[in-house]
Formats: sequence, structure tokens, C-alpha cells
Amino acid sequence: MNPVMNPATAEHAAPRDPPDDPLGAFCRDNHVALRGSGKGPLAGLAFAAKDLFHVAGTRTGFGQPDWLRTHAPPDETAEAIRQLLDAGADMLGKTHTDELAYSLTGENAHYGTPINPRDPSRIPGGSSNGSVSAVAGGLVDFALGSDCGGSIRLPASYCGILGIRPTHGRVSLRGAIPFGPSFDVAGWFARDANVFERIGRVLLRGVSDTTPLRRLITVADAFELVEPRVREALAPAVAVCVAQVEQKDETRISPDGLPAWFDTFRTLQAAEVWRNHGAWVSATRPRLGPGIKERFEWAAQVTPDQVAAARDRQSTIKRRIDDVLTSGSVLCLPTSPRIAPLKNTATDTLEIEYRHQAMCLLCIAGLCGLPQITLPLAGLHRMPLGLSLIGPRGADEALLQLTCRIMAAVGSENP
Repeated sequence: MNPVMNPATAEHAAPRDPPDDPLGAFCRDNHVALRGSGKGPLAGLAFAAKDLFHVAGTRTGFGQPDWLRTHAPPDETAEAIRQLLDAGADMLGKTHTDELAYSLTGENAHYGTPINPRDPSRIPGGSSNGSVSAVAGGLVDFALGSDCGGSIRLPASYCGILGIRPTHGRVSLRGAIPFGPSFDVAGWFARDANVFERIGRVLLRGVSDTTPLRRLITVADAFELVEPRVREALAPAVAVCVAQVEQKDETRISPDGLPAWFDTFRTLQAAEVWRNHGAWVSATRPRLGPGIKERFEWAAQVTPDQVAAARDRQSTIKRRIDDVLTSGSVLCLPTSPRIAPLKNTATDTLEIEYRHQAMCLLCIAGLCGLPQITLPLAGLHRMPLGLSLIGPRGADEALLQLTCRIMAAVGSENP
């Protein structure tokens, strides 16, 4: 590995300028680095934070130059960043995000596309694009991201590292820009499973379901949504996970089809995004990139009646999940319907077709506020392909422990 790709260490903390960045992962217009306490469970580790987490005195860019221009520096540093610093880790900088965090590609029309270290000709995924690139490329040991629709899980699959969407509300979002608050979570990426689990001990709060996860349920309708070659590539990974539990079952999770579940999700998400940022978009009239512009235009048209109907459908979905995903169980499904797409893929293909296919898988955990971890256990065409485990609400610690066992069983932190 090239020396610039090696994991960062504490001695690089708090530089005046952005760190060496051959991947284009770090923000430069609003660079900031913070030295940690140097003591605690994360001492000696370096991290980065997605540019929607505030750092006191430094403007937050949110992937949009007009946002950076029109917002004053915050007075408070995000609680999650403070927790990591207090636990001993050093923050090397802020990382790029997709524009206003409203995409899954990693391609930002204003700031460019961070490199996918597994194949520079392919996108890294988004919206936590800089964070996933920095971790996968070894510039930091771990990174903070956020996940509303899939912005940690999908890029982790594309770049071949671990990524977690925690139970909704279990990691503090104080000091982070809201997007779709009923779905928003703060999560993280790492290459090493033990580091991945240690971060959870620092960030997770509130009630925990510590019941060991001993029953694995494969989600048949999720696997049916992906191509046969993807199912075949994931089959050995499923077997590895099954070997770490005591019981294997199978279910069809969605009686009305996962595309209908995504339609429920996108309606609710769009309404919340417009409620949070519509006034700013209307007043500022920022130059929005392809895909993002169209999604904001659609979000502006969502009606209260559509939202009310979607809320009713969401309640039905939650009841269905509660019936299936009992304490001690875990759902198993593909993280993504494909490997990372090539850069410069047609916008309609990337932002409509591929996004829709991915969101049919990713919406399950989001609609129900569940923890989900994607594991880098498979590959196709020499590119990584993630397999996901979804646990019951509050079972984040148990899911992290199961992840450590699975990754130890495969004998590699990055197959």
C-alpha cells in the first residue's frame, strides 16, 4: 500500500492545513482539525467527520457552496464529535458529503467525487462519500457519517468496509444539520471490526437490548430483488453468518412488496426534508446539481394528505417488522443490488433506476428505526459487495458483537 494510504496516527492531529489527501475526501474550504484527550478507549486513533456535523467556530458546508456562504459558524461542536475526542481520538478533518446530503452516489457537482479506493473508475457512494473514502483508503481509522436513506450502508458496501446505521436515537445528533429527522441517524465506518465495536461503546446511549442474536432470518423478497449473480456472490457470506448463530429461518418481509415500502419512505422523507430546508432553497435559489434539483422540486409538491397516508402505511410496516423480528433474531439481506457503479453513469440511470433499486432494500431499517450493519463479506468482478444484518430496536451492541465474531471467522478485516 502506498505510504499516504496508511492509517493516520495521533501525531498528525490538529494540523493547520488539511491532511495529505490523494483521495479528495477532505473539505478544504472549511478545514478544521481537533486534538482529542489522548486518553480513553479510542486513544491513538484518528477519525474524520462528515461535513454536516458542526465544529464550533467553523462553518458547516453541507456539500453546497451557497449553504456554506449563507450560514454563520456554529457556537457548539456536535456531541458525537465531542464524545470521540473525549475518548482519546483525534479528528483530522471534515469530509465531503453529497449536496445537501440528498443523494446516494458520492458525486458532488460542486466539489467533485472522492475516490473509491477499491476502483478509482467507480463512485464511492454517498452521501457520506468523503468519510467512506477516507476510511477505505486508510487516511483515518474510522469516520463519522450520517444515514437517512442509506448514506452509510450503501457507500460501505461499494468501498468494502464496515458501516453501521444505529437504532434511531441511540447516537446523539445534537450539533448536526437535520435532514429527515424521523429517519436521521449518526453512524460510523471502520475497516477493523474491533475498532468498529469500540466506537459503539463510546457513542451508543439509552436502552439496549442485550439479548444474544441466535436466530438468522434471510429476507427472501430482498434477495429476489437482486440479480442471480449477486445472490450467488452473497451465498458464501450468508453461510458464514449462519455458522455464528443457532437457528436459520426465511421469510418474505413485505406482503405488499418492498417497492411499496420505498414509496412510503420517500414520501415521508421528502416531506421532512422540505420542512427543514425548503424555505432556504426557496429564498436562496442555490444552483443544485443533477438529481438533487429534481428531488427538491418533487419534495415541494408532497401534500399533507400524502404524508398522512404514508404515516398509516408506516405504522402497518412497523407492526409487521415487530411480528417477524423478535428479540434475539436478526434479518439478513443484501446491502446493495450491485457493486459500485462506474463514474459518469447517466444521471437517470444512477439517480432514478439504481437509486430506486437500492432504496427498496435500504428502506426497511429506516422505516422502522432499526440498527443495520453492512459487512464486507463478498465480492463480484473484483469489487466488494456488502451483506447486511438488521437487528431489533436497541440491539446495536449485540449486532456489533455478532459482527466481531463473523469477521473473526472469515479471518480478515477486509476480504
